[in-house]
Amino acid sequence: MTTPTRVGVILLTYGSPATLDDIPHYLRNVRGGRPADDALIAEFRRRYALIGGSPLLRITREQATALQATLNRRHPDGPAYHVTVGMRFAPPSIAEALAEVAPTSDAIVGVILSPQYSPILMRGYIAALTEAVNALQRDDLLLAITGDWHLQPLFLQAVAQRVREGLERLPADVRERVPVLLTAHSMPLRVVESEPDYIAHLHETATEVARLAGLPADRWMFCYQSAGHTPEPWLKPDFADIMPELRAKRQTHVMIAPIQFLADHLEILYDIEIGAREQAEENGIQFARTESLNTAPLFIQALAAVVEDTLEAALARAHATTGA
Repeated sequence: MTTPTRVGVILLTYGSPATLDDIPHYLRNVRGGRPADDALIAEFRRRYALIGGSPLLRITREQATALQATLNRRHPDGPAYHVTVGMRFAPPSIAEALAEVAPTSDAIVGVILSPQYSPILMRGYIAALTEAVNALQRDDLLLAITGDWHLQPLFLQAVAQRVREGLERLPADVRERVPVLLTAHSMPLRVVESEPDYIAHLHETATEVARLAGLPADRWMFCYQSAGHTPEPWLKPDFADIMPELRAKRQTHVMIAPIQFLADHLEILYDIEIGAREQAEENGIQFARTESLNTAPLFIQALAAVVEDTLEAALARAHATTGA
């Protein structure tokens, strides 16, 4: 396997409906082909309408543009990088993204935009990209897909920077005492039972972010958000459970800092900005949240390092296999 001269990078993310009318089809995709009932569709229409539609695709494309510029600036002598976006449950699909970059690439790097890795949760991305590459029948095309990068130093620094910036926006007498909730997407309890390492990744990320942000142990806690619309048990504590506890401790402010989400989307703009804010205010607590990473320069540098490390590891495996 020779060193690639042209690398296609695909940012792999969940996806979101482009319009309110796309919601039924989007939910059908998310639910594995099962149509959602009218009540669920109506609730999602309400939420997306309140936030003015999801900016996820736009922001992910902006991340791709910034990442491509960063990678090519870091590698002036090659390889040349072409970065695009593929979504699991909405257009542009992962196969469409591959069709864009493959004709001019001799290596493909799929970047799953979730720093914490779960084989169960991520296997859909891996299967979709692997199947699309196999369909090309190109023996010359190297495929590399990210695994876990929850402790990537620049990623941790970027999240911690957002926490510090969020605290700086608060009044001086508040920022030294406000509790900080570091959140991640809740999951069915069965995920913990089958993949304890994934939950450990979430806690490790939270611990490192808190350390880098200079948060004392009594000033922060890890909790979940955005539990799904299913009757099975989901991970706790949810931030909704925390608000009454803060009120009982006579806390007057709270700041929420997601450690898993990398761009503004429904789980940020509705679940936190609207839902968590309402829950805080109902308990007499003033609410604040950190700004999402989006295209923060330090975060784009983190993505570039993830791409480079993933490609380097794939090349090493290929060389070990072929002996070249």
